[in-house]
Amino acid sequence: MDFELSAEQSARCQNTLRQVAGASPAGRPRDVFAREDWRTMGGLGLLGTCLPAEYGGGGLGALDTALVIEAFGRACTDTGLVFAAGAHQFACAVPIAEYGSEAVRKGWLPDLASGAAVAGNAMTEPDSGSDVSRLKVRARQVPGGWRLDGTKSFVSNGPVCDVLVTYATSDPDLGHLGQTAFVVDATAPGVRRSEPFDKMGLWSCRAGTVDFEDCFVPDDQVLGQEGAGAAIFQASMGWERACLFAGYVGLLDRLVTRCTDFARERRQSGRPIGSFQAVSHRIVDMKLRLESARLLLYRACAAMDSGGRAVLPVALAKLAVSEAALAGALDAVRVFGGRGYLADHGIEAALRDSVPAVLFSGTSEMQKEIAAKELGL
Repeated sequence: MDFELSAEQSARCQNTLRQVAGASPAGRPRDVFAREDWRTMGGLGLLGTCLPAEYGGGGLGALDTALVIEAFGRACTDTGLVFAAGAHQFACAVPIAEYGSEAVRKGWLPDLASGAAVAGNAMTEPDSGSDVSRLKVRARQVPGGWRLDGTKSFVSNGPVCDVLVTYATSDPDLGHLGQTAFVVDATAPGVRRSEPFDKMGLWSCRAGTVDFEDCFVPDDQVLGQEGAGAAIFQASMGWERACLFAGYVGLLDRLVTRCTDFARERRQSGRPIGSFQAVSHRIVDMKLRLESARLLLYRACAAMDSGGRAVLPVALAKLAVSEAALAGALDAVRVFGGRGYLADHGIEAALRDSVPAVLFSGTSEMQKEIAAKELGL
């Protein structure tokens, strides 16, 4: 088994690290949304890494995509932007590419890959977070299309997006087989979006509610076919839980490096703090969690690329990466001490941005439930 990256993979990652580091905006508040950032990310190929080349994407598989997003997460200190880009690509552009009609793909994918358009994923509802089998947003079939009614919450990119990928109950008697996926123009009549939520972290990922009020969606904007929504959503979650969370692997890698450098330079009692076992062991624990999560993530992506059933490895990878990121960010605050609590050093931001990792895209508890089911428990 070869754990070494190919020359092409290494070069691609190094190129991403260099370009992202050179393109990071200086001095812009992290809670300010800027279309310029999206065009920059699109120009660097970060919004369409796994999308078909014919629509402006990179055409990469899951593992190569994860490697690029990991480099993105390491080089970009604005984890909210990394998260927003991941939700845009994996929860929205991927299902459009895989299940949309040719007209929908041609109409949206080039702009999504280039950053000219921003996509929002509208699945979560106020009364259903982890339970996505009982959606209250309803889709009524009418001549020529569907009418959507109801509210979605925690819509990543919702307040600023141009297009929404959403899911609604089209036949309440069929449970998860009665859900249908739709592509909705965010400016269409009947779509009302809230102001951005005031959140703990991920500030650059603007999130809010979306209300559908008798919103007409033409038949050709249905993804897949009627009743395929649950399957489409789960397929997109495979990409999101693997490749989006590669950005958190990059974040944790950056934190390990920063803590190691700081422990060598910072002195107490006449010696570097890294010479104290309490500090060095904490950093070793961070490194252990990083490498363990990274290997699980790469394995999950390899399973996706092979075409095999990847539900268990993806669940384990998402669980390991998110928990490692949160624990590692808290360790980084402790290593930096009082400096870790100050905003100037960026360590506290990493902690705030890591808390959502164990909540979004399926909580850690839900990943354990998925893994238990895959084990036959």
